[in-house]
Amino acid sequence: MPAIKDRNRAAGSGRSRPAPRPFVLWREVLTAYTAPALTAGAAGVATGQRDLAVAALTSIAGTSAVVALVVGAWLRHGGRPRRWTTTLPKAAVTAVLVLAVTGAAALLGWFAAQWLPAHTLLPATARLERLRIDLPLSAALATTVVTLRWRSTVAARRR
Repeated sequence: MPAIKDRNRAAGSGRSRPAPRPFVLWREVLTAYTAPALTAGAAGVATGQRDLAVAALTSIAGTSAVVALVVGAWLRHGGRPRRWTTTLPKAAVTAVLVLAVTGAAALLGWFAAQWLPAHTLLPATARLERLRIDLPLSAALATTVVTLRWRSTVAARRR
């Protein structure tokens, strides 16, 4: 086996990075749900914060999954990426999408926490107040991870 590696290096391939796992949307959505559900849920259980443990499985993980689905589908655009998402630097694309999605999630969190109790029969609870933090934070993390994962697979395909 070492002879093969040496032969590849001698042929000019240099250090080879492992090829990134292909971007499969359902797998990204599943990961976007389970990662925050497990980590925030474990933190809630470990610290005795029941509301965090419940939010981990509902608003935190749910927001991450929905954002991963929407952003991932938008980036793929039916299998053909948009030109600016592949030509701009990876950090710029990620920053633009994170700002847009986080802003939308913050507005949704504000709407749910502020407007709903005032205009519907839903009572103002601590769980609704958590949405002001849970939604934008989950959206920012999910958008960052999905965008970077997608971009790494697009860059690998073009090489």
